[in-house]
Amino acid sequence: MKRKIVEIDRDRCDGCGLCLPNCAEGALRIIDGKAVLASDKFCDGLGACLGHCPQEAIRIVEREAEEFDQQAVEAAIGTRPGPLPKSCPGSRVSSRRPPATTKCSGSADSQLAQWPIQLHLVPVEAPFLKGADLLMSASCVPFACGGFHGGLLAGRSLLIACPKLDRTEPYLDKLVEIFKNNDIRSVTVAVMEVPCCQGLVRLARQALERSGKVIPLKVATVGIRGDIREE
Repeated sequence: MKRKIVEIDRDRCDGCGLCLPNCAEGALRIIDGKAVLASDKFCDGLGACLGHCPQEAIRIVEREAEEFDQQAVEAAIGTRPGPLPKSCPGSRVSSRRPPATTKCSGSADSQLAQWPIQLHLVPVEAPFLKGADLLMSASCVPFACGGFHGGLLAGRSLLIACPKLDRTEPYLDKLVEIFKNNDIRSVTVAVMEVPCCQGLVRLARQALERSGKVIPLKVATVGIRGDIREE
């Protein structure tokens, strides 16, 4: 039958996962770093996910598709492991025994050399930003990374933000001004491996582009098991 259904532009999709909590039927998944429609019969075609895609990668089209099946949706929600479709893919509950060491292990001494650290509290021209190597860290990173101070923070000025829970609209303009006015030498963005953290990476890159500054940027991704990889 021909009906309205969600279509995802894979070229636009960056896998942030913000669409998933807004699909009550659980029709969307993140696979290989991209949002996909798990099954035609899970999508009711109403498009509740549309307004939550920052890349405008989702639209409603009319095409031949399997009929929406509410019973199949309820069965899938009841049997699928992990978070329910209304929960963020980064909210999966897990527990583990902390390993003796991880790739993120380092000095236990505090390397924090400034205050404040929250991005919304840091003045645009704070003295500790002048000529700084800047660390933009998602709020969860210091808790997951056992050696955060020695492995990531040492020698850097810190800005902490949560791309999911903070009101991030003012952050872009603020970061643009920070990059313009402080001769920042380098930017490291430390995020968790969960999709919602990618908003912080996008924010840093957009701010650099708008500032007109050429500043080296690298991304450090921390796994929920405490391991770390740098890109």
